[in-house]
Amino acid sequence: MNAKELKELIELLVEKDISEFELERGDVKVRLKRGLQATVTVAPAVPPAAAPLTASAVAPSASAPLAIAATEPAVPAVVEEAGLHVVRSPIVGTFYESGSPGTPPFVHPGDVVQSGQVLCIIEAMKLMNEIESDAGGTIVKRYVENAQPVEYGQPLFAIRK
Repeated sequence: MNAKELKELIELLVEKDISEFELERGDVKVRLKRGLQATVTVAPAVPPAAAPLTASAVAPSASAPLAIAATEPAVPAVVEEAGLHVVRSPIVGTFYESGSPGTPPFVHPGDVVQSGQVLCIIEAMKLMNEIESDAGGTIVKRYVENAQPVEYGQPLFAIRK
């Protein structure tokens, strides 16, 4: 989708007084919202290969402020403290703290772990992947909640060596 098509789409939505619209075409997903804090989000369904659109590419009407932003993965920023090793997700999937529902978590903050010890499971495409610690030490923090989706490279645990 180019800037001209996006501009025409926005003008149509303003003309028809549509407050929210979503379009998925191939590997591009566009979501438009109008209102006081409305945004236009252009997010590729696969890793970006082209430059993101900028706000200057579209001229929104004065009555419906719109902004354009390329979305980034929802990975929280982690300030790595000295002496802490951060275990990151090697795959995209769903984080599970235990092997099955009703069983205790593999690790808790405060537990001492060895390199190679299972910390959690990440389910991806119906496969349960055991995530092992790549460093020994004490679990200081868990960054994600049980059954939460995780992205590649997202911090899972902080370990004090």
